[in-house]
Amino acid sequence: MKIKCPKCKEAAELAPDFSFVKCDKCELDMSYGEYVQFVAHNDITYSDILGDYTGGTEGENAGTLDEWD
Repeated sequence: MKIKCPKCKEAAELAPDFSFVKCDKCELDMSYGEYVQFVAHNDITYSDILGDYTGGTEGENAGTLDEWD
């Protein structure tokens, strides 16, 4: 599947099993989890998606983006 590369903004390839993201133009090569974290840290529009990767958050706070590193 084609997605937007977070580095160069060109088309990148997302593996069918969501295992990796690769961009031939800028040589980006990372796991999908790393991609999600990269996008969340670099584009404030998507910063709330890290919450999707937490367990139950009832009664807890998800923390800041810096705490996800």
